Amino acid sequence: MEASTFTLLLGLLAFLTFLASFSAAEDHFHEFVVEAKPVRRLCRTHTTITVNGQFPGPTLEVRNGDSIAVKVTNRAKYNITIHWHGLKQQRNPWADGPEYVTQCPIQPGATYTYRFTITDQEGTLWWHAHSRWLRATVYGALIIYPRLGSPYPFPMPKREVPLLLGEWFDRNPLDVQRLAAFTGGAPNVSDAYTINGQPGDLYRCSKQETIRIPVESGESLLLRVVNSALNQELFFTVANHQLTVVSADAAYTKPFTTRVIMLGPGQTTDVLVTANQPPARYYVAARAYQTAQNAPFDNTTTTAILEYKNAACSKNGKPLAPLLPRLPAYNDTATSTAFTAQLKSPSQVKVPTQIDENLYFIVGLGLNNCTVPNSPRCQGPNNTRFAASMNNVSFVFPRSTSLMQAAYSGVPGVFTTDFPPVPPVQFNYTGNVPRGLWSPRRGTKLYKLKYGANVQIVLQDTSIVTTEDHPMHLHGYHFYVIGSGFGNYNPRTDPAKFNLIDPPQRNTIGTPPGGWVAIRFKADNPGVWLMHCHLDAHLFLGLAMAFLVENGNGPLQSVIPPPADLPRC
Repeated sequence: MEASTFTLLLGLLAFLTFLASFSAAEDHFHEFVVEAKPVRRLCRTHTTITVNGQFPGPTLEVRNGDSIAVKVTNRAKYNITIHWHGLKQQRNPWADGPEYVTQCPIQPGATYTYRFTITDQEGTLWWHAHSRWLRATVYGALIIYPRLGSPYPFPMPKREVPLLLGEWFDRNPLDVQRLAAFTGGAPNVSDAYTINGQPGDLYRCSKQETIRIPVESGESLLLRVVNSALNQELFFTVANHQLTVVSADAAYTKPFTTRVIMLGPGQTTDVLVTANQPPARYYVAARAYQTAQNAPFDNTTTTAILEYKNAACSKNGKPLAPLLPRLPAYNDTATSTAFTAQLKSPSQVKVPTQIDENLYFIVGLGLNNCTVPNSPRCQGPNNTRFAASMNNVSFVFPRSTSLMQAAYSGVPGVFTTDFPPVPPVQFNYTGNVPRGLWSPRRGTKLYKLKYGANVQIVLQDTSIVTTEDHPMHLHGYHFYVIGSGFGNYNPRTDPAKFNLIDPPQRNTIGTPPGGWVAIRFKADNPGVWLMHCHLDAHLFLGLAMAFLVENGNGPLQSVIPPPADLPRC
């Protein structure tokens, strides 16, 4: 048999196996109904976009190797998509979900079934809307257990508790986004943070609904913590208890203990907690980590309660007040940096060493000048409009079709593949930047990668407008975080400090404020994959780009055909 014929047969067999996996996946079929429901928070009732009437939405519990089908029915008045944050979606960008990137949105009254297989991933991920600011209330946990018979690589907890940190707006989040888009200024900040949808008893009208986690003395818990917040990085802690970190972004880590963790929007962290303190009630709490200078932010604290079942009561029989934790100051970059530096893979990993694509992306905010003085549409600093960019390109999402559909079908005029691999103009990125360099160009530019290429990206924060920690998320991949530092990246000296032995795997990583972070991955997942800041206030300003990873050799290295029910624009 000729080699080409054998390869073709292998590809056909793989594709038929892929299809057959869904016909046998009756136990993993789910239905999501996106609809508007009344939700009461902070003394008021709002009509809120929910999934299956729940806020947060339902938790999906699956196992490594499972094939999943989720039928999404849109009964809301807005277009919507669902993104399965952190899933690799091998050769299957059609299930990834960002609107106008891998699919057109699901229109009101329409349905779309996301079909995908969990491939060599375990731990905590999450799903969320990837269409404008609907993510504020449309999200839920995605828990991937090991295959049957495979244990955790850490002591088995007695119980597991998902904790989704969020932001609550006492108004329609889309109205907040629309106002910012109209004025060109900064969006209004949230009114509360939440844990599993509840603000906690430090806010008005929230005491009765505060999340309570009952625990027995000596019991061990696995807390699966997700930062689902729209625009805010968050510190998280449990009063008087040590946290043992065992996983981040659905990748196991070398266990280490800490009093506090920091998560950017999109990141997840699994921690073990042992109830080894005197029986009482202890606050579980989260508050802002804010790095943008002179920027407004929600400076409140959300709480749940870790409640020992044999906790003592006061003399009148009422439960004693929970003990408050000590949280870092909102601008404590040293604590955030120290926590992130402790994350490592459990053992030596295969980091790409021979680099084919050495990319340098500067990321951050910008300002566009306005020609009409005192215009209501120019409420940024000094009569400007806020912008954001990567390598001076402010990303523009198409509207007539998605990038993936255009690439697959060869539709011209939707995008170009000339995204710059390095900044078009070199300057002191973290110093005093000349005002003429503050305004980015708009465009829908992709960067093309050959299948199998070893890629290194250095993500460099800038001081344009302000230095800031930008949590950058790459769709379709996990990557190794091999190094970071403050100031401008130095290609001559900084690589000597790279960790090429046991760096952590992540899908979302922050740029240190006024600094850089270096990541590596192998481009072995063909398709169009978005890379963007997971602060949604920055995404809609253009802080994004996309990779077009070419097909390799044969069907096993090629994007599968699009599903028949893929939404049309």
